[in-house]
Amino acid sequence: MTRVLSCIQPTGEVHLGNYLGALRTWVAGQHDKDVFHGIVDLHALTVTDQSGVLGDSTLKLAAMLFAVGLDPDVATVFVQSHVPEHSQLGWVMECTVSYGELSRMTQFKDKTSKLEGQFISAGLFTYPALQAGDILLYDTNEVPVGDDQRQHIEITRDIAIRFNHRFGDTFVIPEAVTPAAGARVMDLQDPTSKMSKSTVTESGCVMMLDDPSVIMKKFKRAVTDSDSEVRYDVAAKPGVSSLLDILAAATGRTPSDVAADYTQYGPLKNDTGEAVVALLEPIRQRYTDLIADRAELARLLQVGSERARAVASATLDRAYDAIGLLRA
Repeated sequence: MTRVLSCIQPTGEVHLGNYLGALRTWVAGQHDKDVFHGIVDLHALTVTDQSGVLGDSTLKLAAMLFAVGLDPDVATVFVQSHVPEHSQLGWVMECTVSYGELSRMTQFKDKTSKLEGQFISAGLFTYPALQAGDILLYDTNEVPVGDDQRQHIEITRDIAIRFNHRFGDTFVIPEAVTPAAGARVMDLQDPTSKMSKSTVTESGCVMMLDDPSVIMKKFKRAVTDSDSEVRYDVAAKPGVSSLLDILAAATGRTPSDVAADYTQYGPLKNDTGEAVVALLEPIRQRYTDLIADRAELARLLQVGSERARAVASATLDRAYDAIGLLRA
């Protein structure tokens, strides 16, 4: 069976864009392939500078992943730091990738340009090596990524090929694949930008745990345009098109079909808000139940991490043996 790896950092709350754009497709695909979903808390250390925050965020994210429908008996959901092989293979990867390759990574350049004059973690530079370890540990066949992450898969492939050339056939060479199309979810106040937890205004981003009244208020205040025609036209009518995308995703229809039902923006905003409330309310209730029993959450994560370690430890042993390290 094809093995797929998708990971998510425990930084900030999960929002509607995360769910409709990615997490819902994770849930839909868990029975078709052998899926591993990592909560990559070690990667989050590049942006974490406070004590006591990361562990709590990790547990809350785990609760959300199970609440949206990932089945711990089917999908392997694990915490990166619970599988020490990630750090161990990450060092091997650092020794296999070159300084030049890391320095050409676009995301490192973009992130550091925004931090000029501030503390810049060396982890931002070596991040792709640890990420390569994440992927290669699980004999991953496919990594669903957007265009902004393809360079990371390319460097992972280069590292794996170089390692295999030096030390013998050891790692499965992963493929970057385009994930199943999720909904296009834009900021409700700036419909030309993707919905993001780092948005300038809170009213533009719908959080998965928002109260229904808050969700309705955000949609009623959503930016549209000065025209009055409801039609799906991303370029000319980004605000209206974003609402149509969201309503279509929430009701299982196409944006164009949805558009035919409306002649005014008010009803469209109201119906979109109500559809999102109906979509998220069962998830919010399930999350509330899960987070109330943290011991059970910890148990579920332990099950996933043990399953992940069984695969990861075998891969690390294979890599160490290929190198010829002296074993204890």
